[in-house]
Amino acid sequence: MQIDLNSDMGEGFGPYRLCDDEAMMKVVSSANIACGFHGGDPDTMARMVRLAKANGVGIGAHPGLPDRAGFGRREVPFQADELRQQMLYQLGALIAIAKSEGMTVGHLSFHAAMGNMVNRDPTLADMMMDAIALVDPGLVIFVTPESEIERAAKRAGLRTLALFLADRAYDASGKLVARGLPGALVKDEASVRARVRRFLLEGTVEAIDKSIIQMPARSILVHSDTPGSLELASLIRSEIISLGATLAPAAELAS
Repeated sequence: MQIDLNSDMGEGFGPYRLCDDEAMMKVVSSANIACGFHGGDPDTMARMVRLAKANGVGIGAHPGLPDRAGFGRREVPFQADELRQQMLYQLGALIAIAKSEGMTVGHLSFHAAMGNMVNRDPTLADMMMDAIALVDPGLVIFVTPESEIERAAKRAGLRTLALFLADRAYDASGKLVARGLPGALVKDEASVRARVRRFLLEGTVEAIDKSIIQMPARSILVHSDTPGSLELASLIRSEIISLGATLAPAAELAS
């Protein structure tokens, strides 16, 4: 079995670093690179691309809302076309930087509030996916299973890769438990190991109410701003390898 392990990276700004990107790049198989709006800047983006190239890691765009103070997690009432241009601006910037380093952007993963806004509006989701397909029909879109983004990506002829969030709790319907609610973040080693093992062996996850739900994913996401994210990613990687699975970047696994 092949599985992707990915993380949101380069989410600092200037001299400020959110996590140890250099060390994280040695653990993951795909990197979602912040493109300058919620985090990141041109120098940081170039550094991430070079790190990925040196470590054989696939790269993807991680566009978010232009809200550094809120880290892209606060919704802002932009018009649909404004959101489309913001996404394209960020994707285009990373494509240019990657190309100058001899790398290819292989996937796109929406960040936080931008993703939430797209995911609940089928018309906006179609607008975004159609725009991405015009830029590069070979891009893989990271999705949550049975989401509006997944359906829109398929309508646009784009490949998708479903995510399992190892550090976030799910409710019985398969939706993420909102940040700030008790139990929303899963951080202790025993719980994470058990969740990853169940996911890899059975394709299921235990929801916050203890019910068991299906998790048809091929990629595991670790948020770089989760406390102890590097240790968490290393733990997940060791669990993947111990079960005889192998790591592969998103572009090799999408369908």
